[in-house]
Amino acid sequence: MLAIIPAIDLKSGKCVRLRQGRPDQATAYSDDPVSMALRWESEGAERLHVVDLDGAFKGEPVHLEIISRIAAAIRIPVQVGGGLRDVQHIRDALSIGAAAVVVGTTACLRQDQLSRLASQFGERLIVAIDAKDGIVRTEGWTRKSSLGAAELARSVEEAGIGTIIYTDVSRDGMLGGPNIKAVERMCGSVKCDIIAAGGISSPSDVSALVGLGLPNLKGAIVGKALYDGRASLRDLMLAARQNE
Repeated sequence: MLAIIPAIDLKSGKCVRLRQGRPDQATAYSDDPVSMALRWESEGAERLHVVDLDGAFKGEPVHLEIISRIAAAIRIPVQVGGGLRDVQHIRDALSIGAAAVVVGTTACLRQDQLSRLASQFGERLIVAIDAKDGIVRTEGWTRKSSLGAAELARSVEEAGIGTIIYTDVSRDGMLGGPNIKAVERMCGSVKCDIIAAGGISSPSDVSALVGLGLPNLKGAIVGKALYDGRASLRDLMLAARQNE
């Protein structure tokens, strides 16, 4: 079954959503991230995706205290990303209750360290591959790299990473639907688990992902559609279970 994973993006202590990752295009939805986490848990979420946006742009964690309160308040696992650029950052996030950590820029710019990180943190380490037009973006999506998304995915898998979050930056926060072809290409490039993100706005989008029939497509991260009321978590989860 495709897991539907609500996102909580933190900026200046608030729950926000960005358009295409741009910090100047932020919409605030709540100044109480803990209550938001409790809401998604109460509505049936089995996992949360929490991103420290300020940390992603700064290059080091900024919202560990808030993330710690979120992890303590709910029973479901929390995967945490944003600004986790070295081993100590990863350890700090795990020590406050994160079930898994998500690294992006580190994986892209320091591929030689991936194997060491994979052996050190095992299944608790997830790599985020954020791309636009098939090319990886880094440092909070502000920089264009020279790496192709599929190329990086193969390196990540070879290093021993079991899960990749793949985001099409151009779709993120736009409510225009996911890049189905890009997700299909990503899943076909590797055998490790893929979680898709970017643009998912309706049960039909979830159905389209499920309809790909890809065994390694394990989850979909949803943000703006939930916060804008375009879709309910319940309906998205029902669409994810359609082939059970």
